[in-house]
Amino acid sequence: MLSVSCTGSDLAGAGGFFMLINPKEILETIQMVRMEHLDIRTVTMGISLRDCSHPDIDVFNENIYEKITSRAKDLVRTTNDIQSLYGIPIINRRISVTPIAIAAESCKSQDFVSVAKTMDEAAKEAGVDFIGGFSALVHKGTTPGDLKLINSIPEALASTEKVCSSVNVATTKAGINMDAVGMMGQVIKDTAELTSDRDGIGCAKLVVFANAPEDNPFMAGAFHGIGESECVINVGVSGPGVVNAAVCELENPDLTEISETIKRTAFKITRMGEMVGREVSRRLGVEFGILDLSLAPTPEIGDSVAAILEAMGLERCGAHGTTAALALLNDAVKKGGAMASSSVGGLSGAFIPVSEDAGMIEAVKAGALSLEKLEAMTSVCSVGLDMIAVPGDTPAATLSAIIADEMAIGVINKKTTAVRVIPAPGKGVGDSVEFGGLLGSAPVMQVSNFSSETFVKRGGRIPAPIQSLTN
Repeated sequence: MLSVSCTGSDLAGAGGFFMLINPKEILETIQMVRMEHLDIRTVTMGISLRDCSHPDIDVFNENIYEKITSRAKDLVRTTNDIQSLYGIPIINRRISVTPIAIAAESCKSQDFVSVAKTMDEAAKEAGVDFIGGFSALVHKGTTPGDLKLINSIPEALASTEKVCSSVNVATTKAGINMDAVGMMGQVIKDTAELTSDRDGIGCAKLVVFANAPEDNPFMAGAFHGIGESECVINVGVSGPGVVNAAVCELENPDLTEISETIKRTAFKITRMGEMVGREVSRRLGVEFGILDLSLAPTPEIGDSVAAILEAMGLERCGAHGTTAALALLNDAVKKGGAMASSSVGGLSGAFIPVSEDAGMIEAVKAGALSLEKLEAMTSVCSVGLDMIAVPGDTPAATLSAIIADEMAIGVINKKTTAVRVIPAPGKGVGDSVEFGGLLGSAPVMQVSNFSSETFVKRGGRIPAPIQSLTN
């Protein structure tokens, strides 16, 4: 049974008005939780490691282990208590830290693999599901610390369980660092090979960004930005099943009515997430950061972004009209969420990770959804090419070119985009990779057989677009 205990301040919306909860709304929320997969996808604690720096990497590792475990020692217990209190499932507890390339820059060491292992041990001690922040920000250039981290990624992800890594290679203000893009294609390839016995799962914990946000609570891209406070709680809400149910209940609606319904539904989901997030923050004595309102799907039937698009009238996700339907969905989610909270941040929109969305998987298998169509869809939704399996023999240059295309979409459109691609070792089109849990399974998708190697090897920077000159 859902028990709701809210003060007036808890219920005050962004405009300062009050929401009165009645029994009908409580029953509605119970229905969302029990039947429509409503959940808090993640409560992520962001922890600054800037005060842990030390030239001796062993001392640095001791410092970060102590900092992470002491700050996060009550995170799991507190979220479990709140889950029991409100009856709302909290799926993952996570930690994000200052990008290690920054925090460990002064360490006299050839690589940062030991840092990843320390992060892994700290995450296990805290009892969390993932820890993010084995990251570098190289959108305009690299430092020795950045290069050490990037070169450490394959072994770091192969030798740990809970560590996630991200590299930001482009921003609208800086353009695209094609030298870094070229490096990341090879890093992804090497990571897949080192985890080949597990279908290349290391690549599922690695994301390449354009315009990476500093307060994203979702993995694998979460890190604690340098503009953030000492310690914060960021919450990621998910409810594609709820939105799908709301759209399916409409009788022959036009698209305006669908948009309004999604907005109202997103508002309800957001209020629930904010209530949980602020209560976690209060109990831990930690600042509340942001609420990331993202429709993050799962492999569960019905908990699918693709299903929402099909409920709008598409025979299959990937059919002509999919990009327009996704644009409607993403916009309505943002509008509903922004009305419900003044702390919306992170990514906030619709995710389209193929392996984590049962509808996307079926669309790929049916031949309705291609890599090229997914790329078009990323221009109007949150993040980008996510959890895409490609043939294991895909050249590193092709992986880099896929990244470059996606970075260009993000840079030109002044939005976050990302690539999380898995060159599945020993597998080709028609095969699939199996990761289990939230990561699900992914059919291997076709990539272009034509080479991009000469283009990628040119290196340099693709300059920032003219729309970056907004000062």
